[in-house]
Amino acid sequence: MNKAIALVALSLATHMAAPHAASLKIGAINPYSGPLALYGDELARGYQLAIEEINAEGGLLGKSVELLRGDAQTPQQGIAAVEKLATQDNVDLFIGTYSSAVANSASDAAMRFDKLYWDTNALGEDLTERNLPNYIRSGPNALTFADVSVEAIRDVVAPSLGKPLSDIKVWIEHEDSIFGTSIAKRQQELLTQAGAKVVGTGKHNFRAIDLNDAILRAKRANPDIWINTGYVPDTNLLLRSARTQGFKPGARITVATGDTKETLEALGKEGLEGAYVISYPHPQMSATYAPGAKDYLQKYRAKYGTDPVAPQSMTAYTGMKILADVLKKAQSTSPGPVRAAAASMNLPVSSTATGYGVKFSDKMQNELARPTMVQWQNGSLTTAYPIAAREAGGDNAAPRAK
Repeated sequence: MNKAIALVALSLATHMAAPHAASLKIGAINPYSGPLALYGDELARGYQLAIEEINAEGGLLGKSVELLRGDAQTPQQGIAAVEKLATQDNVDLFIGTYSSAVANSASDAAMRFDKLYWDTNALGEDLTERNLPNYIRSGPNALTFADVSVEAIRDVVAPSLGKPLSDIKVWIEHEDSIFGTSIAKRQQELLTQAGAKVVGTGKHNFRAIDLNDAILRAKRANPDIWINTGYVPDTNLLLRSARTQGFKPGARITVATGDTKETLEALGKEGLEGAYVISYPHPQMSATYAPGAKDYLQKYRAKYGTDPVAPQSMTAYTGMKILADVLKKAQSTSPGPVRAAAASMNLPVSSTATGYGVKFSDKMQNELARPTMVQWQNGSLTTAYPIAAREAGGDNAAPRAK
């Protein structure tokens, strides 16, 4: 009888372990606690939606795909999360990341375990400049945000103000880490080359609790356009301070943030009316420019019962889908074969739900992943640039002057 019980127990254990053993495990490194948890969760939501589609189509490399979370608010926590997922959970590869600083340390830690680190969202330019053998980025980098901001000023914002670019005065504000500094530096170079007048630059710490001086400096310069690169807390504080001080430039542009429910709740729709955001692509785009964006939005609403909290989730979703295609070509999760497979990818712009194409540089940066510019109109967002991404008809056909 004991032998029979033991055999039954062994059979049950084997049966229960089989799905777990047969899964391809991906460790997702993001902040899932603390002040940025909302955005780490949002990336994970995008990953999960893509994984459900992938598993419905048969999974990857003969296995179902499973997402395991590694909570990391700081670079040190990124290292610890990678070590735990690699040694205790035996993940096959890693994906992330909301924060560039965390991506830097976590990808380096993953390399020590010879694990792929596929980045969908971190923006730091230096991440690919390291040429780390296991690091590949499917999403845009920081400098593309700078490039698109200047292109949009030239093609959309300046015309809406009724001035030639040579008569446009711009104030550039930025948070003082490498993220904000690198974008601001490139913006200044490109705007000057294009003939605009950069009347001043300002920098601040994104953790600051009072940014009135930053607004006063900009206000004294009397710019036509005020543009800021930052995170959610400092951007919201700057916008509130500008409202309190009556600072009303012809156009306000925020970079990489300013397009979430958190900002709408902080400023109200009247406080944001007409403001532009250089953003990860939103679902509100032309179906020809971003095939699958509307389908993604419907699936997100069906699964989570709400609209996306932030646009980063659709870039995360797209990044996971690109990863799946690369893994199928590589027939491996090892960095070397995956890198070779990624290098062979060549899909034109408008091939994905975000409108991204897929073509990797020799440093494994997707050169066809670019942000968009959206505008707040009556409490909602509409895509204003590129022009090909605009939805046809009504208020979505063109941006509104402030």
